[in-house]
Parts: sequence; structure tokens; C-alpha cells
Amino acid sequence: MMSKGRQRRMQDSERSTHGFMFAYLLLLASPCTCFLPNFWSRVLTLSWDSYTHQYITEQAILNVTLDTLQQHQGHHDEKEDRLGRSFWRAVGEVVHSNAEMDFLSSTRSDPVYHFDSERVESAVAMLRQFWAHTLLSVRANEYQSARQSLGQLFHSLQDFYSHSNWVEMGQRSIYLHLLQPKEPAIPVAEGDTPTCMECFSATCRNNLLPRLTSTQRDSQLLTTGYFSTFPPKPKGKCSHGGMLDSSRTVGAKGGINKDSTSPLFSPHHYLHAEAAKLASEATLTVLRDLRDTVGHKTFLRLFSVKQAPALVFVIDTTGSMFEEITAARMRAYSIIQNRADLSCRPGSFLLIPFHDPEVGPVYETDDPNQFMEHMENLMALGGGDEPEMCFTAIQLALTHSPPLSEIFVFTDASPKDAHLFDVVKALAFTKQSKVTFLLTEDPNYTIKSIMRRRKRRAEPLTADRFSLYSALSSSSGGLTIFTSNSDIHSVSAIVEDNTAAEKVTLLHVETDQEQMSSHSFRVDSAVNDVTVHITGLLSNCILIDPSGQTQSLLSEQGSLASLEVFKGLYRVRLLPPIQPGQWYLHAQADGHVTFNIIAESSVDFLYYFATVTNETHPGLARVEGSPVSGVPAFLVLAVTGLSPYDKEVSFSHVTLLGAEGESLKKVLLNSSSSSVLSSYATVDLIGWVDSIPRAPFCVRLTGRDGGGNKLERVATEMVQPTRVQIQVLSTPALVPGHSTTVDFNILNHGPDRLFSLTAEDDSGYLHTKGPHRFHVASHKPFHSQVGLHTPASAQAGATVTLTLSVYALNSADTNYAVAYLTVVPPDSDTSPPSCSATRLQSSCSPACNESTWSVSLAVSDSGRSGLAALQLHKGQGTLTLFPPVTGGKLGEAHPDQHVQHKVTLEVRDAPLNVSDWELGSSGPLWVRYTSSCCSVEAELLVWDTAGNMKRCHLASSQQRQLSDTRTEYSGGGPITPTSFSFLMLLLLCFDLF
Repeated sequence: MMSKGRQRRMQDSERSTHGFMFAYLLLLASPCTCFLPNFWSRVLTLSWDSYTHQYITEQAILNVTLDTLQQHQGHHDEKEDRLGRSFWRAVGEVVHSNAEMDFLSSTRSDPVYHFDSERVESAVAMLRQFWAHTLLSVRANEYQSARQSLGQLFHSLQDFYSHSNWVEMGQRSIYLHLLQPKEPAIPVAEGDTPTCMECFSATCRNNLLPRLTSTQRDSQLLTTGYFSTFPPKPKGKCSHGGMLDSSRTVGAKGGINKDSTSPLFSPHHYLHAEAAKLASEATLTVLRDLRDTVGHKTFLRLFSVKQAPALVFVIDTTGSMFEEITAARMRAYSIIQNRADLSCRPGSFLLIPFHDPEVGPVYETDDPNQFMEHMENLMALGGGDEPEMCFTAIQLALTHSPPLSEIFVFTDASPKDAHLFDVVKALAFTKQSKVTFLLTEDPNYTIKSIMRRRKRRAEPLTADRFSLYSALSSSSGGLTIFTSNSDIHSVSAIVEDNTAAEKVTLLHVETDQEQMSSHSFRVDSAVNDVTVHITGLLSNCILIDPSGQTQSLLSEQGSLASLEVFKGLYRVRLLPPIQPGQWYLHAQADGHVTFNIIAESSVDFLYYFATVTNETHPGLARVEGSPVSGVPAFLVLAVTGLSPYDKEVSFSHVTLLGAEGESLKKVLLNSSSSSVLSSYATVDLIGWVDSIPRAPFCVRLTGRDGGGNKLERVATEMVQPTRVQIQVLSTPALVPGHSTTVDFNILNHGPDRLFSLTAEDDSGYLHTKGPHRFHVASHKPFHSQVGLHTPASAQAGATVTLTLSVYALNSADTNYAVAYLTVVPPDSDTSPPSCSATRLQSSCSPACNESTWSVSLAVSDSGRSGLAALQLHKGQGTLTLFPPVTGGKLGEAHPDQHVQHKVTLEVRDAPLNVSDWELGSSGPLWVRYTSSCCSVEAELLVWDTAGNMKRCHLASSQQRQLSDTRTEYSGGGPITPTSFSFLMLLLLCFDLF
């Protein structure tokens, strides 16, 4: 039975849902477009039993992950199996990549990505490409790239079952041929083959022609619905259907999609559940195949399952750094010794040494002993002028470390590569990673500066030479600590504090006030082990517990907390038992001070901003980079770490906090669903921000625990609102020895002005880095591209991280975009073979049985794997095959007496294996088809050894001597839905499935 608490929570959720929907209706009544986020779509389409891409993907990953854990542990204990915040972020990356297929201009209108418009063979080739890229990335430990290609694969794969007639043919199992070329394939209806009958109602029953619903394997044909106006729908073909599809009014009217249970949106809504079941099974099959291919351990690392934070050190190795290197080495040893349990040990270890001019190499391992060997080998040697290549090393640390990491930088020198500041800042935001600096150099010119072994310095150092470090730590939510050689070992305890598992932030505030300031934080029943870090110099600090008891931290010992004081850092630990409720810190400082309060708890949250999009797939699209100031947006949150064993908690609002902790805006939250998917699912929340603040802010989530105490969690990164956006439109694969381009758009939300763009990559593949200057008109997009050349020596599976930074020349407006590009092997073959007609001979007369026609073809593999087999699939004639002819003239059939391996095929013959005919790109396979004029068409199937298939159509007429149903989509402009009432848009404007 359902508990009363659960019933009450559901009732409250339903009430808030109704209120939220009414608020949305009011918003939509204004002349703006509709919205429908994936997880919210069941409510707003009034089809609560519909399945979405997000639901299918999340549930499949969750099920396979739990199954994998159970196989490892030999038992199933839900309380022990909290999957961690990193797991849900990894799942979110897959879901986001899946959703982007409907929102990016490079993919949203292309039928190949969605199995639309009978582009089945091209879509199958794309699916296999996604699978190949996923495997490459996983095997190279490039997990972010793998999650990106996996999300793309899932979108197309799931669309097949909703957009095709697979379910209507009575199929109750998945179509194995999609990802397994050797499995039997069902032919696709030809371009002139009618597939649908007219349908004049919202629900289209029996509108597919009989052969398209046949359950007999030998007579089945595949089709998928045409969507909108490009490519144009031939007469008699099926439409996708629904109110957003303009092709639904072109004969044959109606449609066949099963995207939802809404008849206004999905003409075959009554088959939605069957399609969703098969899509779910196909997604599960891919995940199981992936797990069994790469191994269970790697699969769990791909999704960051129960992954403890990484230990990431960036260490200056110049001659003055002996004490710092020793402190880092001892702290790493302490962490490894104290966390011998695998569940507590850091998830991975990274070390990036640097000085000037050398940086690296990157030492990356999951073996603590190997990491300590690298640490032991560090030497403090050499030196020179004061600046060092610090940001280059941080860039490497951010590209190689997992998301949600904290990077600890040990140095006493300012950056020589300050031009990389925007790049490392962008990477830190993208990965939600913090950068903390431990500086053994006073910001002012001190005795250590004089004594350092850097003899070539010709001019005094400036007091603000470390300002970029402070700016980076502040924006990423880290700390900058100015300490001394004598205190560096003790100060490095902060590394141990911040890399412990299940650490959450209760308060993060920076202030320059010299007078007494007051800051509060809340302790709830879900937290333990509260630690306060204060950087700077305090003259007074008083701690007050919820009952009013006080303790002066700087002058007395007490029962509330213990205090350790080092140069640059105060480390305060609340003493147990820690009383739940509101605590206060009253402090007076001399200069800049940062308060950072962390605790141990499984309950935390992830968030992103989203805006309405109204192209081919209207809905909420995640904002890439920084949000635009002064405009409305949605705030989407996922609360992680809850389980049935936790006391009931609820979440009411989010507060956007300024740099000094001041409240800038309060955002009310509503649950995204009325039921919990499983005991492991996140709690999704959504809020409407009427106007993004102009000042930087961080996000604080507020709720209540089971005892009624307020519960607060803080995401410490400072969001930087802006009035310029940049979006990468495509992420092409990189082929060694070849060049490629990455397209992007810039949108200026301010007045007409000049911008500057800088491109950086971590591998040195860019042709030019910039800065590039250009003018962008107000509220107009600017399209451009950057070029990369991949050297022939590039390793397949490697990921190149491309960072684009744009900023206005006359203001502080700046934004960024990060793209992950995968290097694929030059012999990676996802292209089907090709058929080129070289000669057509026809002497057809009215007496067809007395005349013949023939066509000569050059068949070759447009990829690099080589031809594998050919089959005459249709036609009443004979197919004669000849081997390649060196120096032969295109179109000339080689004389029979000089030909080896000559073979003649008829339509009943099995595929002929030609892989041992020594075929190569320099010599095509010659084919001649001859037939009576009573049979004017034929079809030849050609496979390469990678499993790609080409369907070659042969015809006796000059106009159709060779046609190809795999005509590639060449792109087109965005498709705008036809205008109709805003309520219909509300109900129907998002592709649920």
C-alpha cells in the first residue's frame, strides 16, 4: 500500500502541477511559441502514459547498470546501491545528446537522423557509424565523447520503431539488421511504390497498403513517414502525420507516427505502447552489447557509477617548489592510505607537471601505486623568469579529468599563458569542475620573491599578477589560498576534505567588507561531518548554533567546533552531535575573504537553464554556455541521492545568489512528474525565471527534510550572464591526414557591435586560433567556421577538445562553446559501395520478347573495406561479373577469353562472395546486366566487408538507367509549423518519442 506521506506528496504535486500548467498557459497566451520539455511532455500533451526519449534512455541505462552491479556484488541491496551524482550527470549527458538531435539545425531537419522519408539505408549507415564511434571512444577512455555518440545512436534507434511500419507489420521483436549487417534485411519501398491510403481523421487505422502490413517475411516492405516539405513527398507515400507535419495534407493524407498516445499528434497513437516497448528493448540490447564488448568495469566507468571524486594535481616543478611538491606527495599518500577501501578511494588520479616552457606529460591512472610512483619522480629543478605555463597545464587537467572534479594547483608563479584564461574558464563551467590554487607566494612582493631561483627577472612583480587565478577559482567555485612554505603541508588538508565522497556545499560566499558581516547556513538531518574553510585574514569570527549558543573561534575553545589556523586558511570542523537548523558566522576580515562550508550527504542536485525552441521539434532546449541576461528562461533541476530509505524531503524554490551571498531572485519549483520512476530515479524539478539577472550568480536549492528543517544545497560555480550566444552546429569526425571544418553560430542580443573570437584545441589541430574580429548586427545570427587538420599520426579513438570563446570588444559580454571531436581511423568504413552506369544498350520494341536491353556498371567500394558480395535481387535477366581490369577503359567489358572468375548470376542465386577477387580502389568490379525487354527493371544488392549495403536500381530507360533510393539529404532551411491556436501548439508541439 502507498504510505500516507507518499499520497500526500502526490496530491501536493498534482495541485502544483495544475497551478504550473495554468501559469504556462498564461505565458503561452502571449505571442510566443510553445514549450514542452521531454520529461514534462506527458503532462502538457494530456497523455500521461506516453513514453519519451528521456524516459526510455534513462530507464535502459538504469536497468543495465543495476544488473551489472548485481553481477559484481552477487546481491542486490538498494540502500548500498546509491549510484552517485556523477552517474546521473553522465546519464544526463546521454539524454542531452539524444535531445539535441531534435534541436540542432544540423540534425533536426535531416531525415537520416530520424528514420524519416524512407531514408532507411542512410539512417542504418548512420546508426552503425554512431556505434563505431562509441566503441572507439570507450576503448580510448574518452567517456564524454562516447556518451555523446551513444545519445545520438539512441535517438535514431528509438525513432525507427515510432516512425516506420515495423510495428504495423506485426513485428514483436527488434530489427536486428539495424546494427547487425549479417542479420536478414527487409527491403525498403522504392521511390515510386505507394505505401499509404488516404486518411481524413486524426486517428488513421488501416491506412497502410496491404503489403506494408504483411506478416509474411518474403513479401514485406519497410517504409517510414515523410515529414514536412523536404524532401518532397511522392504521391501515395505515407506522412509522419500530426498537426506539426505539413506533408499530412499531401496525398496520401494522414500519417503513421506512433510518437505519443495523443491522436492529434500521432495518427497511429494506438500502437504507441508497442513501439515504445520495442524501442526500449533495442536500447537495452545496445547497452548490453556495449557492456559485453568493453567489459563490466569499463561500462561502469563510462557512466561514472558510484565514482568517488578524482584526485587531480597540477604542480609547478621549478626549483623553488621543493616544499610544495613534498606537501602534495605526502597529502596524496595520506589520502591513498586512509581510503584503502575501493568505495572511498579516488575514482582516478591525474598529475600534470609544468614549468616554462614545458608542460606535461599527463599522468593518468586508476592505480594509486602507479600514481605515487609518478609523484615520487617529481623533481624541483631549473627555473627562469617568474611566469610559468600554468593555464596550459590546467587546460590539460580539465580535458582529461572527469566532470565534477576539483583541480588543485600548486605554484608560486603567475601565468605566462594568460591568453588561455577564457579557455580554462569555459572548460571548468562545461564540466562543472572547480579549480583551487595553493599559492606559496604572497600577492605582494615579499622576501620569497627576492630569494627565488629566477635570476633573469628584470622588473619587479605586480601585486595583481595572481588576479587571474583568483578570478578562475571564484568563477568555478574553488578557492585561492595564499600560504607559506612552512604551512603548505597543513593547508593541503583541504585536498583531503574536498575529494571525499558525497561532499555537498552548504554555503559559498566571497566578501571584501572590513566591517562585521553575517552569513548563515543550514544543517539538515541528511548531512554529517560539516567543515568550514575560510581563506584570507580574519580579525574576529563568532559561530552561533541554532539554539543560540556561541563560540568565538579565534580566541577560545568550545563545544561547537574545533579550529586549525594556518597562513591563508582557517579550517573549522563542527563537533558532533551537530544540531540541525540555521547556523551563523559573524566575521570581521582584513581584505578579501571566502567562506566555503561543505558536508557529507548523498542528497545533492544538478541543474541547467533551458529556453523555448520552435523549429521542427518545439520544446525546451538546454542553454549551451552562459544564459542570456534580461530574458526569461526555465531552470531545470535534478535532485540526486534520494532513496526510499531517506526521510521524506520536499523542495520549494531556488535562490539565485550574488557573489557576496545576496539574494538576486527567488524561483519557485514544481515537480516534473507525479510519480517516481524507480527508487533510483532523480527527482526532476522545473522553475520559471522571468528574467535572468545581469550580475553573476550561483544557485541554491531549498527544501525541507523529514523533520521539517530547512534543507539547502549550493552549486558554487558563478553563472556569468551575457548578451551573446555561441552554438556549435556540428561535431564532425576527424580522419587522420584530412582536414575538416566545425560550423558555429553567434547570436548578438545587444546592439550592433564588434566581436572577437578565439579558438583553442588541446591537440594543436586548428589551422588558425585567432583572434578573429567581425561585426554582428543586433539580434542577428552570424555564421562562421573553424578548420582543423588531423595529422596522419593521430590515434584513432582520441578526443580533441575544441573551445570557442567569443567576447564583445566594447563590453564585458562573453560566452563559450565546447565541442568534443573524435578521431576515427582512416579505414573506418561506414560508406556503402557505389554503382556507376557506364553504358546502356537498348533495342526494345513493341514485341518485347524479341528484343533485349543491357547496362554495364562499374561497382566499387566507396569506403575502404573492399567489396564483399553481390546479389541480383530483382529482375528476370542475367548478371555477368568480371574482375577488375588494370588500365581498363571505363565502360569497356573485358573480352571473355581474358577473364578469370567470370560468373553469371540470376535472381534466384544466393549472394556471391567476391572478397577474394583482389578488389581495390584502383580497379572496380565490372558488371553487365542483360534482360528481355519484357522485364524493364532490376535491382542489384552490393555489400562491402564492413556490412554496408548499396541498393542499385537498373532500368531500360535512359532517364532511369541507374537510380538510388539512398539519395543523401543535402539540408535545407528550418521548418516552421503551420499556424494554429496556441492550445493546439501546447498539446502537440513536441516530438515525444
